[in-house]
Amino acid sequence: QVQLVESGGGLVQAGGSLRLSCAASGRTSKNNDMGWFRQAPGKEREFVAAINWPGGSTYYADSVKGRFTISRDNAKGTVYLQMNSLKPEDTAVYYCALKRAPSQTYNYWGQGTQVTVSS
Repeated sequence: QVQLVESGGGLVQAGGSLRLSCAASGRTSKNNDMGWFRQAPGKEREFVAAINWPGGSTYYADSVKGRFTISRDNAKGTVYLQMNSLKPEDTAVYYCALKRAPSQTYNYWGQGTQVTVSS
């Protein structure tokens, strides 16, 4: 089993920054791709960003390109999401997820961390 624990959420004013962290533990072998997703109230969960193993490729939703940066520290088993120039529409619960390459399905999810951006 794999456990994912997010941290770093909170309340920030528009234009501010936050850095989310996701610590993975358990059976976290190599070849695990990591992703961040978010879900706003009344909306479906959406993709935010992803990073492959060991970290040479990153992918972003159009809505966050140029503002968010995903990275990973494989030695620590942690993935990060640096969020800059935050907007009220970024308000959501952010989830970390893991999938085993080359699968396209994220099988493991964290409990989520709330990000609230005030205008």
